[in-house]
Amino acid sequence: MFLHLGAGYSVRTREIIAIFDYGIFDAGKKKLPPSEQEPVSCLEEGEENIKSVVLTDKGSYLSGISSLTLKKRAGIVL
Repeated sequence: MFLHLGAGYSVRTREIIAIFDYGIFDAGKKKLPPSEQEPVSCLEEGEENIKSVVLTDKGSYLSGISSLTLKKRAGIVL
């Protein structure tokens, strides 16, 4: 099963390690989870608000879709 992150980006649900609310990084000025690569931006053109961070075993993604919505779509238990 795949999870759509926005702007044409999708990831396999089995590759997802965690889905975070971006507010925890933005408010506390904390760094994103460590990754070998820069995070991929999955924002639609003209969209500015990052709402969630999706951490996978292949990298991290910044999404304009809320973390709660992504978790529901993926079927992840809170």
